[in-house]
Amino acid sequence: MAQQAVGIDYEDLQSKRDELIARMERAVPEDGVREVMPGIVLARSGQLTEHVHSVFTPAFCVIAQGSKEVLLGDDVFRYDSGHYLISTVDLPIVSHVVEASPERPYFSFRLNLEPSVVASVMMEAEIKIKKGDASVKAMDVSPVDATMLDAVVRLVRLLDTPEEVQVLAPLVTREIVYRLLRGEQGARLGHLMTSGDTRRISKAVGHLREHFHEPLRIENIARELGMSVSGFHHHFKSVTAMSPLQFQKQIRLQEARRLMLGEDLDAASAGFRVGYEDPSYFSRDYKKQFGAPPQRDIARLRETVRT
Repeated sequence: MAQQAVGIDYEDLQSKRDELIARMERAVPEDGVREVMPGIVLARSGQLTEHVHSVFTPAFCVIAQGSKEVLLGDDVFRYDSGHYLISTVDLPIVSHVVEASPERPYFSFRLNLEPSVVASVMMEAEIKIKKGDASVKAMDVSPVDATMLDAVVRLVRLLDTPEEVQVLAPLVTREIVYRLLRGEQGARLGHLMTSGDTRRISKAVGHLREHFHEPLRIENIARELGMSVSGFHHHFKSVTAMSPLQFQKQIRLQEARRLMLGEDLDAASAGFRVGYEDPSYFSRDYKKQFGAPPQRDIARLRETVRT
């Protein structure tokens, strides 16, 4: 009897996955990324991708087909059609598609997590986040079940009835948030709250992202948060998988890369703009992060765009 139930669950999951793939094929007929509704993004790739450096904002992600790898500090998260990924703090990551082909493209669904929606669902459902959960890492992967996948499919179905999106999409989104809160990832959503201990590290992340070009003063940040320096350092690393200095360095280097590629700044100027006083130190950090010195890396990126 138990084996029969497992078989039924698998068939239900596969049926929903097949429908999701078919609908995403129609919504994103070529490789690329498309925001199909406010806060909902679909992506397609018919090939493996290079490592992409980016800042990942709070989101719930599901893969319909293929698989992806996300590097956060020293941690590696790999997820596929049987799992979902959740992130609850702005995090500098490196990601790449590791399973895809023209015959079986990679398809992914992303729902941005809004703090106001999470707070509203928490209050309405009377769900409480434990005080000790402030140190829960802000990213993880969990198995996706048929109930969660069904909600994702229902959101994507709304693409066929755009007149219903405004009313029904927020309801299904709240359902997904509710199921996340009730599941094993619930503690992570506490990072999105506007008060309490779980918000302290999120505030620190926001401060570092906004003031990345300024000298890092751990003592001042810790004092403003009402934490000891050692306590702040420990909690920050627990949540982001990297130290405050490592976090700032990744944000600086990603911004410098953007400045050189998008605004045609030279390496020395870009490094200075993001807070580096020593050009040689900037070049050394840049090569370690992106695998090549600034000039060579930017030339390669421009060549990739042209081809």
